[in-house]
Amino acid sequence: MSQDQTAGSKESDVVQMTVAGITLDPTNNMPIIILKDIANQIAIPIWIGLVEASAIATELEGIQLGRPMTHDLLKSVLETMGGQLSRIVVNDLRDNTFYASLFIERGDEVLEVDSMPSDAIALALRTRSDVFVARKVIENSQQLDLAALQEVLGKELPLFGCYCAGEIGPLDTSQKQPGVLSGGGGWHVMFTIIGR
Repeated sequence: MSQDQTAGSKESDVVQMTVAGITLDPTNNMPIIILKDIANQIAIPIWIGLVEASAIATELEGIQLGRPMTHDLLKSVLETMGGQLSRIVVNDLRDNTFYASLFIERGDEVLEVDSMPSDAIALALRTRSDVFVARKVIENSQQLDLAALQEVLGKELPLFGCYCAGEIGPLDTSQKQPGVLSGGGGWHVMFTIIGR
């Protein structure tokens, strides 16, 4: 069975994305993961929990912990049982809640498992699996101005993204602090560039 068939959609119904960064919502200090497409033209925010943000940031930063976190454990269980995460798909947005599916291959079998997008992304990062977002989700979600963000940074965002500690808002590059961009109203964003 092909991956397109397992996703229950055509290739044109989904867009491959990468993690562009993690930031905080200035209104409630909740973490937001920013996904961007491979062509650097689309970026969407997904609000996530603190624990999941920590798991994603830990993997993005390449931090090795003494003991496995939950997503590391899930990766080990999958591998031990002969399974492989082929991809994840953020496939729905209902009542301001995002939904995702894991697609796990085991031999000739492909299993679709319901997941929160943050858990799916944390696992996908650990297994180096592809991340897709359904076009209907992109159309119904808030989109970020990726071109403006790239202009502020003065270069393209790296393919594997950046970890952002702070808030994305109207940015002002007149601040001279290395790695920190500030704007009016207390908006700021700190970038740690992650290489691939």
